[in-house]
Amino acid sequence: MSTETKFVDVIIPLSIPYLYTYRVPRELTNEVIVGQRVVVQFGRGRKLYSALIKKIHNQPPKAYEAKYIDSILDDQPLVNQKQLKHWDWIADYYLSNLGEVYSAALPGALKLASETKIVLNADFAGDYLEDLTDKEYQVYEALSIRNVLSLSEIAELLFIKYTHKVVKGLIDKKVVIVEEELKRKFKPKVVQYVRLTENANNEKNLEKLFEELSKAPKQLELLMKFIQLSERYQEQPKEVNKIVLQKAVNATSSVITQLVKKNIFEVYDVVANRLDDYGNEIIGFNQLNEDQEKATVEIKNHFKEKDVVLLHGVTGSGKTEIYIKLIQEALAEGNQVLYLLPEIALTTQLIIRLQKVFGDVIGVYHSKFNENERVEVWNQVLNFEQTKSSKYQVVMGARSAMFLPFSNLGLVIVDEEHENTFKQYDPAPRYNARDSSIVLANIHKAKILMGSATPSIENYWNAQQGKFGLVELKKRHGGVQMPEILCADIKEATRKKKMKSHFSPLLMEQMEEAFKNKEQVILFQNRRGYAPFMICEECGHVPECNNCDVSLTYHKFSNQLRCHYCGQHKKMPNACGACGSTRVTLKGFGTEQIEEELAIYFPKIKVARMDADSTRSKNAYHQLITDFEEGNIDVLVGTQMVTKGLDFNNVTLVGILNADTMLNFPDFRAFERAYQMMSQVSGRAGRKVKRGKVIIQTYDPYHRIIRQVIEHDYLGMYNNELIERKQFNYPPFHRLIHFSLKHRDKDMLNAGASEFTYQLQQKFGSRVLGPEFPVISRIKNYYHKNVLLKIEREGSISSTRKIITEIKNNFESFSEYKSVKITIDVDPM
Repeated sequence: MSTETKFVDVIIPLSIPYLYTYRVPRELTNEVIVGQRVVVQFGRGRKLYSALIKKIHNQPPKAYEAKYIDSILDDQPLVNQKQLKHWDWIADYYLSNLGEVYSAALPGALKLASETKIVLNADFAGDYLEDLTDKEYQVYEALSIRNVLSLSEIAELLFIKYTHKVVKGLIDKKVVIVEEELKRKFKPKVVQYVRLTENANNEKNLEKLFEELSKAPKQLELLMKFIQLSERYQEQPKEVNKIVLQKAVNATSSVITQLVKKNIFEVYDVVANRLDDYGNEIIGFNQLNEDQEKATVEIKNHFKEKDVVLLHGVTGSGKTEIYIKLIQEALAEGNQVLYLLPEIALTTQLIIRLQKVFGDVIGVYHSKFNENERVEVWNQVLNFEQTKSSKYQVVMGARSAMFLPFSNLGLVIVDEEHENTFKQYDPAPRYNARDSSIVLANIHKAKILMGSATPSIENYWNAQQGKFGLVELKKRHGGVQMPEILCADIKEATRKKKMKSHFSPLLMEQMEEAFKNKEQVILFQNRRGYAPFMICEECGHVPECNNCDVSLTYHKFSNQLRCHYCGQHKKMPNACGACGSTRVTLKGFGTEQIEEELAIYFPKIKVARMDADSTRSKNAYHQLITDFEEGNIDVLVGTQMVTKGLDFNNVTLVGILNADTMLNFPDFRAFERAYQMMSQVSGRAGRKVKRGKVIIQTYDPYHRIIRQVIEHDYLGMYNNELIERKQFNYPPFHRLIHFSLKHRDKDMLNAGASEFTYQLQQKFGSRVLGPEFPVISRIKNYYHKNVLLKIEREGSISSTRKIITEIKNNFESFSEYKSVKITIDVDPM
């Protein structure tokens, strides 16, 4: 055993600025490794946390006496050095703490939580029980039976929400003591299997057992079915799942229990994989066409000189086939591949497509997986280098997949790179997976390919400046024409009274034709719910959320008014809450209303809705997309989920029901996003044989962006936007840092925001804009004020971050402003 005293700097999953140093017990000196989790006590309440070792050294901390680590949780590191380097960059660039990055990176089941446990005091002899209150005595009796109770269990026992007063009374009377015990969240999935005991496995004994069971027909049937399922007399017998065996003869578990008691069966546990099996039908690679082959060669040529290449290919040009080709080559070199997607909905369709090419080499990772499934993916990727297994060599997923423990990353693909869903909004770190993946690829000395039909202006500018390689695909795969885009003037149609609810005559006519030809339709409305608000026709009152400065949205399915910010909801009233009038009406329309009205105008067609309300369950996306692909749905009504890279053979018509809501949004990126969204949803039409049609309904058919969408003029939009952004100091010419200050007291917020802005202006001058109330100034009972800082692209990022950190720390040191919360968003979207 080493006599040297070791110390470890650990990352604790809390928002604290520095690492914390702990002492390593002598008996664990030779066992600590960077990247392991250790159990440590932190804070006044001696809470236990699973911290991560960042550094091992011999220097004790100067500001405090180091506590000992309690124990080591992992035999081998859970996180590698390349990940830690990436975490350092994220924390530094996005002005967050390593603890916040640690919390975002690891699956929840690997972050052990401290759970307060209440146990009986061994020195309490039962004296003075009469001094206990009724509630205290209930807890004492329960502990006499159960030995240990958590605070949540005590709350359930007493039917009260807050238990601290009761527990404090028991502690003061020395009846109980408090223990802090780490609760392990990850539990492997265990499946029970059945096998014959050593006695029953003997052939002669087995014959006797068949005779003995003649009076127990159900047990005999079960034994015979086991012999059949286990293929006992074949060359390679199989294991028999207990549940499968029960179902095969329609028996209960008690029948198996009887056979266990008779020493015929024994039940044993097997740790199973929770992850979905997407099928083993391997169909191989499709041959690339001439344009795709040329683009692939160009990408590889760019990779010789540049690490990042932007693939600008029109919708339906076959970008995925190019990705598949490059993945194949990366796998042949023994490298891992990360395939980032902006939306979970996309993984469903693409995983099936790639699974048929690569088999179980493909793995999936996203937030719809439960915590235990996420841990299993993590472990598969972590063990890639040791096991040399090809399973999960390619990982597809949303932004969180970037944090997986890759050891040998060779290629990163960012599909639909323009999407703002790559940006993490809450909680910190507020990272952008698209930009962060470039740094990740650089750490691994890997290449990164970004693809989009409508690239972000920043990335297209980087490509034009020569920072990234640029490859363009201007034709659709198979010679299919780009969709014909038509404009429906709803202002004129409304004036002539030709509108059928929210459908223009042109859209109605085209839908009728599509249904007649047995073709499918996608309708895009970027607002969920039934109607955005309810209004009284007498007094003009609009019901608003009690916690936020927004009107309540009506959801007809639940007959409720709901707030989309805090989740508050209430039953739809029959009369106005202000004047009592029954003349209340709904204004505007969402996906629910479109779904309902389609059923009225086209009663024979099948309509489905894809939005945040209809896809909450784990497999909802998969089921919807499968039904639409198989022709079980005629019309898919959806929010922006339907715009993102989905590929359907029989969709010939796309309707954009209200383009104006996208164009008239108070954001400097509004026109760029409107162009991207309309172009992307238009690209879902006519992707295979027949040329598709797109109907854009608008009050302003001659708007510049709408004309550019109709003409497929990305460069026109890009050049117009670039001129305005240069004039007003916006990206890509300047970097933005957004500060949001919030407080429950409006006056306190105003004072704090003014002081913080003043401090910023002392250092950055006119680059600071604000403070201003946002469009929605109160959310969840907190008032918000925004400040925006614009920094020249050539300015020093590190010195800017240092100044901001100093200003923030200085502001938070003022006692009067300690309760004003500041969030910092670097490169806001």
